[in-house]
Amino acid sequence: MGYYIIGGLIVLGLIWIIGLYNKLVRIRNQVKNAWSQIDVQLKRRHDLIPNLVEVVKDYMEYEQETLEKVVQARNMAIGAKGVGEVAQSENMLTGALKSLFAVVENYPDLKSNKNAMELQEELTSTENKISFARQYYNDSVMRLNNRIEIFPSNMIAGAFNFKREEFFEIPEAEKEVPKVNLR
Repeated sequence: MGYYIIGGLIVLGLIWIIGLYNKLVRIRNQVKNAWSQIDVQLKRRHDLIPNLVEVVKDYMEYEQETLEKVVQARNMAIGAKGVGEVAQSENMLTGALKSLFAVVENYPDLKSNKNAMELQEELTSTENKISFARQYYNDSVMRLNNRIEIFPSNMIAGAFNFKREEFFEIPEAEKEVPKVNLR
């Protein structure tokens, strides 16, 4: 009789361990999926930028430096690896785009160009999607990191080598939504 009780407790313990492990795997996969969503939106952003530069370059004869900074920032963002490097390069790209949009204000013909307006609207929409994707990613990272640190799942996480994930953070100065007025 005692062997049955001990055997039952061992089976229950194994089921409990398997349950915790599976939960950690689900959350880790959720983090990977969330990062993929950010990646999709960043690719969309990167694809829109050359089109915008092409449309505005004819109007902005004296602003080539601004356009070059946007293109350089885009290229750095495309080549970035890892959450921290991607966040830093995307923040630089956001700053370069803000400068570009500020310069556009000085060109009335450009502000009335339909293609330029549509591309700016697409970029604004994409920025919103990136923001939502970052939020979802950071929420997922928080759930995973909490599970990795909280007892008793921290024992399972340590035993199976689960690692904390890095948040996609942006500097305080970049948290403000860029204001673009093309009218």
